[in-house]
Amino acid sequence: MSSVDATGGEKKTSWPEVVGLPAEEAKKIILKDMPDADVVVLPAGSPVTMDWVSNRVRVFVDTVAQTPTVG
Repeated sequence: MSSVDATGGEKKTSWPEVVGLPAEEAKKIILKDMPDADVVVLPAGSPVTMDWVSNRVRVFVDTVAQTPTVG
């Protein structure tokens, strides 16, 4: 998905190609396409505000990367 930016060029607004990637890798891809993005990584299901911020991109993750342990 994309929209038109102030210079008349297309500005990407979604990144379906990062689904399934590690959060940091997804963040790098997003920042390559949109260098001024404020990429926020959150656990899936996190409560978020409904305000519109034109450079905020939320990445929701739900994968356990390591075995949880006590201590």
